[in-house]
Amino acid sequence: MRYLILFLLSICFAQKSQGQIYEVGVFAGGSNFIGDVGRTNYINPNTATLGLLLKWNRSPRHSWRVSIIYSDLKGYDEKSDDPRRVERDYFFDTNLLEISAGMEFTFWDFDLHQGDLKVTPYIYSGISTAKHPNYFFNAAGEYTAEGTDSWAFGIPMTLGIKSNITNHLILGFEVGARYTFSDEIDGSVPDAKELEVFSFGNTNSNDWYVFTGFTLTYTFGQRPCYCNF
Repeated sequence: MRYLILFLLSICFAQKSQGQIYEVGVFAGGSNFIGDVGRTNYINPNTATLGLLLKWNRSPRHSWRVSIIYSDLKGYDEKSDDPRRVERDYFFDTNLLEISAGMEFTFWDFDLHQGDLKVTPYIYSGISTAKHPNYFFNAAGEYTAEGTDSWAFGIPMTLGIKSNITNHLILGFEVGARYTFSDEIDGSVPDAKELEVFSFGNTNSNDWYVFTGFTLTYTFGQRPCYCNF
């Protein structure tokens, strides 16, 4: 993680560039979880989320994008619309560190070299991996740490809209769902084999989590969103 942060900072403070094709910035917003514990609303941010973004704009229509995002994830059965979950009354509170890489594609040309106001919706997808501690619910229904960590690989699916607010600053708003290939994030499926007896919920349905928030990026060099290649 520290190497990625140093890489972002080195680009941000570079004195010379072949062309203005990079963006570096932040993500700030909220997150919510969709799984076997808590509510199942797809967009319902209930915890704070912060992250760093790096984009390499390869044309006015697409960019390569890397991000690192940290968030808490919380789920409370008592807030669910499912009466069975309300009666069970489980809750979990875990942290998650996600690294994601992929392509961002804009619906319309977003060539900031022209200098006028630009607004466009966009989509982003690729691959993600999220580190989280392992938990399980014991026989008394208590949320218990296993003392180990796991990586949950997934596919980000993001829809957003962005606009340049100055010559070098771009403001965006996005909602990004992550479908993971894991069912362990909320503790419904313990990681340790000897704890499998404590598994519960729908084991055929993997975990989801959603990031909702704003991005603010700084673009620098001569041609911020176009690169001949």
